[in-house]
Amino acid sequence: MRQQNMNRDWIATASTLSQALPYLQRYAGAIVVIKLGGHAMGSDEAMESFARDVVLMRQVGVNPVIVHGGGPMINAMLKRLDIQSEFVDGKRVTDETTIEVVEMVLSGVVNKRIVHALNTQGGRAVGLSGKDADLMVCDVPKPELGLVGHPVRIDATILTDLFDKGVIPVIAPLGSGREGGTLNVNGDTAAGAIAAALKADRLLLLTDVAGVKDKSGEVVTELTASQVRAFTKDGTIAGGMIPKTETAVDAVEFGVRAAVILDGRAPNACLLELFTEHGAGSLIRAG
Repeated sequence: MRQQNMNRDWIATASTLSQALPYLQRYAGAIVVIKLGGHAMGSDEAMESFARDVVLMRQVGVNPVIVHGGGPMINAMLKRLDIQSEFVDGKRVTDETTIEVVEMVLSGVVNKRIVHALNTQGGRAVGLSGKDADLMVCDVPKPELGLVGHPVRIDATILTDLFDKGVIPVIAPLGSGREGGTLNVNGDTAAGAIAAALKADRLLLLTDVAGVKDKSGEVVTELTASQVRAFTKDGTIAGGMIPKTETAVDAVEFGVRAAVILDGRAPNACLLELFTEHGAGSLIRAG
């Protein structure tokens, strides 16, 4: 009986691999930008699983780019250092002291943890921030929030150079100001801007929710940009989902083929989205 069960498992695995062939062919050479955050960063086990999936993607010819967040780690370090923060409209003001902690945590701790996880799984990953090679130059649209930037110029040539060498870029969301200096950038915003500059095939925004839901609470598996705007206007899309869907819409309207609000809690979410017909979230197209 045990041998029969094992045979069934092997057959199911072989069948899954066979069914994935059209998708493997479809994404060979494609650029996929992944915003990593939430559950996938919450434990060593989740990070190991995510890293294995990304290395597999690279192995079958996909060019993945990882852009990560790190808000909870920044908050923990600020608390540990007893650095008090000021808030404006619920958003943290990033002053000179805070930006030093942000850069230390994002570039020095979180980034290298992801790079290590990818390399441990057999990948070749390199850690960067948006400051490297002027990858991400930013303006400061809201001076009242301090050193918080919004990307205005992306030079993605360093990323394409890394693709040619089989390297997986891992990017901390920090940018340079027009006159220099370090600016903190929202991770989703950074990922969307980088995906648009690369004209990526997919932007995957990993979240801790199942996707965009309609008024009945059902996940909408595919939307256009105009539907997203309508859902936002009538309150169907609200709260923390608004900035994610705005990032997705901006990305697809600036050249990304499609963006996906992806349930990062689902095992192998990125592989499900790319290499099966099922998907694992809400796909957004320009229209």
